[in-house]
Amino acid sequence: MSPKVQITDEIKEIAEAEIKEKQKPVDYDTIEYPIEILIQKYHDGEDKDENELFIPDYQREMRWNDEMQSKLIESVILGLPIPYIFVADVTEESRLEIIDGTQRIRTLARFLNNDLTLQGLEKLKKLNGFTFNDLQIGRQRRFKRTSIRMIQLSENADEEVRRDLFERINSGSLQLNEMEKRRGILRGSLQELVDELSKNTKFIDLCKFDKAAKNRKEPEEFVLRFFAFLNNYKNFNPSTTSINDFLSNYLKQVNEDKNFERDKMQNEFTSMLDFVDMHFPLGFRQGKNLDKTTTRIKFESLSVGIALALRRNSNIIPKFTDWINSDEFKKNTSTVRRKYAYHFQRLQIMIFSRLVMVGLFPPSYTSANGSTSKVKVIKRIEYVLNQLLGES
Repeated sequence: MSPKVQITDEIKEIAEAEIKEKQKPVDYDTIEYPIEILIQKYHDGEDKDENELFIPDYQREMRWNDEMQSKLIESVILGLPIPYIFVADVTEESRLEIIDGTQRIRTLARFLNNDLTLQGLEKLKKLNGFTFNDLQIGRQRRFKRTSIRMIQLSENADEEVRRDLFERINSGSLQLNEMEKRRGILRGSLQELVDELSKNTKFIDLCKFDKAAKNRKEPEEFVLRFFAFLNNYKNFNPSTTSINDFLSNYLKQVNEDKNFERDKMQNEFTSMLDFVDMHFPLGFRQGKNLDKTTTRIKFESLSVGIALALRRNSNIIPKFTDWINSDEFKKNTSTVRRKYAYHFQRLQIMIFSRLVMVGLFPPSYTSANGSTSKVKVIKRIEYVLNQLLGES
């Protein structure tokens, strides 16, 4: 444990000044709505995107399964406290953007619409198999009258405040993955392009994304990885920067680039897809029946290697394509199974530490694995590039 820093009166004053500088006055009200009214505000005008209570485009898809949703309904029926829903008054029409609480709103809406059949309940076991209409009429009315509390930010809360609140609520949440956090926190020109390209029908078909992968925002992550490695793969160093930080830093940097070349980036992505569709139609798939999405590593290697080759020769026609099934390519794009990866990494650290202690390796060698990882990133991408250009 590092020694405790001596906190002087001067340091306290500096810290207090920083607090006052960073504090932002946030106007908000705490309000309550009966569930019936709350869901009415969510549904009325939804088809025209005019509903008063709406889910912004950066928010996650429905991630709770039916059992998790059932637990919320059980809590409401039992009268247990429900976490506050955070909303913000954001438009001239005074519409309310849901900052946190989309899963709860969607769950309540599904139940009232009889689209949710309760299951997995442990307290109210007799309700398993019930829909809303199966409840006695008195219970239905009580459920609709149950109040849900909301914290409503006023129209004076700017977008920065809303994004910061979204980040703080969801940091460390198991319900959000890194790509979902980026969509909520790092909005901008590149993120908008990533969102658009992730819906490309040829891309979806080539990669064979299933519904669960789409809900996890896997297509968006693949698109972001493509651009990040295409334009910066030689600067990715796993020994100093995690892949998540590498992707987030790249996204933030390009989002803020005033010279953002949207058309050029879009053309590079679609040209890569056309090339894959023509020469490697199953290149982004795996599994016995080639009906599953390939690994991120293989996708990066093939897509980025192809795009780099097309930068040099846009009319390139590969003489051979069977190298994609070669042992060398498989070796470069293979991964340690996740269930063993942590233990393997710990074993490496223990071995290197022991060798340093007994003097067989100088301390600088302990970073060898990270450097090798960087070399592997470059090697697998340039393997594809060289195969296509005939420079292997």
